[in-house]
Amino acid sequence: MTQHHVNPEKRWLSVLGDTMPLCLSYAPIGLACGILLHAAGFNFIMAFLVSILVYSGGAQFILASMLVINAPLSTIFMTIFFLEMRYALLGSSLSKYLHEDKPWDVFLFAFSLNDENYAINYLKYATDKNWTIKDATMVEHFALISWTGGNLIGALVGSTVSIDLDIIEFALTALFIYMLVMQVRNHLTLLICLLAGALSVLFLVLIQNTLGLIISTLMASLIGFAVEDYVRKHSKHPKRTWILGEIFRPSTIRQTVEDKRKKQDQSQEAANH
Repeated sequence: MTQHHVNPEKRWLSVLGDTMPLCLSYAPIGLACGILLHAAGFNFIMAFLVSILVYSGGAQFILASMLVINAPLSTIFMTIFFLEMRYALLGSSLSKYLHEDKPWDVFLFAFSLNDENYAINYLKYATDKNWTIKDATMVEHFALISWTGGNLIGALVGSTVSIDLDIIEFALTALFIYMLVMQVRNHLTLLICLLAGALSVLFLVLIQNTLGLIISTLMASLIGFAVEDYVRKHSKHPKRTWILGEIFRPSTIRQTVEDKRKKQDQSQEAANH
C-alpha cells in the first residue's frame, strides 16, 4: 500500500475513532465471556491468556461452554479448529491489499484478525487509499484491549455473580443457530445444513460418539462443494439457478460485507447487459 505522511498522534486518534463503536460493543460481551470463563474454572491469569491467545468470542464461548458440560478435549479441539478455519478465507480476501507489506507486519496483523475488525479493515482498505497495515493492526489492537479488559473484569466479578449452568447448553446451541442463519444465503447452503443435521443424527446413532459430528460435517461440506462446482461449470449464469439463487432472509438480518459486494456485482452485471 502507498505510504502516507500524517501526524502519528492524529493518526492513532483517527483510527481509535473508527474502532470505538467496536470497542464499546465488545465491553458487555467480553464481560459475559469472562464470567462464563470463571464459571468454567478459569482464574484471572488463565482468562487473560485465553483472551490474548485465542481472541475469538465464538471460540471462547464454545471453550467455556463445552468445558462446563465436560465435553471431551478432542471434541473441543476439533470444534474450535473447524470453527476458526473461516479466518483463512477472511485473510485471503485481504491479501490483495497486503502483498507489498513486510512479512512480519502481515504476521502481526494476521495474529489478531477476527470477524469484527476484519469488517472494519476491509471497508477501510476498499474506501481509503491511505489505509496501511499499521492502521489495520491498530484497529485490531484497540479492539483486543477492549475485549481483554471485558474478559478480565468478568473473570474478577465472576465469583460474585451466580450463573445457572443448566442454561449453558442452550447458550451454545443459540450461538451455533445464529452463526448458521448468518451463513445461509442460497438454497444450496440451506440444503447442506439440513443434510449435515441429518447425517449428524445418523452417525451419532451408528457410532455412539461425537466423532460422528466431525464426519457428518466433512461429508456435507464435500457434497456441497461438489454440487456448487458442478453447477458453476455447467451453467452460464450460476447465480440465476435455483440451487445457487439467493434465499429470502428477513430484513432484520444485517448485511455483511459480502452481501453488499454481491449486490454491487449484480448491479454492474445488469448494467453491462
